[in-house]
Amino acid sequence: MPNTTKLELPVVNHTPQAYAGPSRDEVIALRKQYVSPGVITYYREPLMVVEGHMQYVWDETGKRYLDAFAGIVTVSVGHCHPKVVEKVRAQTGELQHTTTIYLHPALPQFAEALAAKMPEGLSRSYFTNSGSEANEIAILSAREYTGNTDVIALRNCYHGGTATTMGLTAHGTWKFKANQAPGIHHTHAGYCYRCPYGLEYPSCDLKCARDIEDVIKYQTPGEVACFIGEPIQGVGGAVTPPKEYFQIVYDIVRRYGGICIADEVQGGFGRTGTHYWSHQNWDVVPDAITMAKGIGNGIPLGAFTTTEAISEVMTRRVHFNTYGGNPISMTQGLATLEVIDEDGLQQNSLEVGGHLKDRLHELADKHSAIGEVRGLGLMLGVELVTNRQTREPATQLAADVLEAMKLRNVLVGKGGLHGNTLRIKPPMCITKDDADYLVAMLDECLRDLTG
Repeated sequence: MPNTTKLELPVVNHTPQAYAGPSRDEVIALRKQYVSPGVITYYREPLMVVEGHMQYVWDETGKRYLDAFAGIVTVSVGHCHPKVVEKVRAQTGELQHTTTIYLHPALPQFAEALAAKMPEGLSRSYFTNSGSEANEIAILSAREYTGNTDVIALRNCYHGGTATTMGLTAHGTWKFKANQAPGIHHTHAGYCYRCPYGLEYPSCDLKCARDIEDVIKYQTPGEVACFIGEPIQGVGGAVTPPKEYFQIVYDIVRRYGGICIADEVQGGFGRTGTHYWSHQNWDVVPDAITMAKGIGNGIPLGAFTTTEAISEVMTRRVHFNTYGGNPISMTQGLATLEVIDEDGLQQNSLEVGGHLKDRLHELADKHSAIGEVRGLGLMLGVELVTNRQTREPATQLAADVLEAMKLRNVLVGKGGLHGNTLRIKPPMCITKDDADYLVAMLDECLRDLTG
C-alpha cells in the first residue's frame, strides 16, 4: 500500500547518526541462522531500528517513526533521554557490576525513592531483571506468607513467560502444552465489551467480579494465597474494568485468607495520568505491587514491593538474584523516576492521553470497524470488529492496520486473545501534535482498508 498522506511527522530537534553497521539483509540472515525461531518479529518486512530519541526511532536508512508502542510499553520517559543517559554513562565508567552481597548506594537509594511513591505500608523492595521474575517472587511470597498455595488470576491476563507466570497467564496463544502450573485458577476479568454473561454495566451488579467467590469455593480448599491482577490489562488489549471491580475482588480474596497483588508492569509510573499507579484509579490498596518495563525506561529491571511482614518470608531460605540490584540498573531506575517527576510526565499522560482518546472516539464515530476505544492516559486500546452487532474480532484488519501504519511512520502494537485490539502506549513524552498525526494516519488506514 503506497504512503499517500500529505501530512508529515512533527518536527524534531534531532539528527540521527549515519548508520554504518551490518545491512538489514545481513541482520535478517544472522537471525535466521543463529537466533531461536521463537524470537518473533512484527511486520511482513521486519523493521530494523538503530537509533532512538524521545518518542521517535529511526531505521538504518534514516527513516523516522513515531514509536506509539514504546518498545512494548517499556520506554517511559523517552528513548535515550539525555538525563538518564548522562547518569548511566557516569555509573558505567565507575562500576558496571557487583552483587547484592556487597553494599552499593544505588540499590537502597532506588528502593527509598520507590517506597516514597508507594501506598502507605508498602516499603520493602526486591529487585529482579524482569516482570516475570517479579511476579514469580510475588507468588512465592504470598504462598509462604499465607501458608496457602492456591492463586487466583484473571482470564485475558498476561503476567510473564516463566513457569509460574505462564500458568498465571490466561491466553491460550501464550501457553505451551508442556507448562503445568498447579494451584492456579482463573476468574472473569472486568471486560464489559465482552461480558461473559451478556449483561450491561451497571445493572449487571458486577457479576464478573463476584464470580471469584465461586471460584474459591468450588476450585480451592476455601483458602487462597493471593489474587494477582493487572489494574488495566495490557497484552489483553487495554481492558479497563468498572471502578468497583477490584474493590469487590480484593474484599472477597481477603475474606478467604489471601493477599492482593497489583501487576503494575505496564500501567504504573504515571502512565494512566490521573494517578502514579493504575490501581489507584479503582480506590484499592494492594498488599504488594510488581513492576518492570517503564520502571527503568528500557533496561532489564523489575521489582516486587510489599509490606514489612510479607517481605520477611524471603529470609526463610537463601534466595539470590545475580543482577537484581546491578548498579547500572539501579542508577537507570532512579534516574527514570526522577525524570518522570521533573518532566511532568504523569500530567502529560493525562493531558495528551485525554486528547488522544477523544480523537480516537471521533474516529469511532466515523469507522464502524472500531468496536470500542478504552483505557486511561497513555494506556489505550482500540478494539476492531467486523460487525458492531456481533462484535466478531477483526483479526486480519488489525494486522493490516499495523502494516499500513508502519508505512505512514507510526508503530503501534496489537493484543487481545484474537489480536484484534490496537495497543497505543507511547513514551509518556509524546505531544499533542504526535497524537494528532497518529489519529490522522489511523483514520487514513481504516478508510483505505475498509472502504
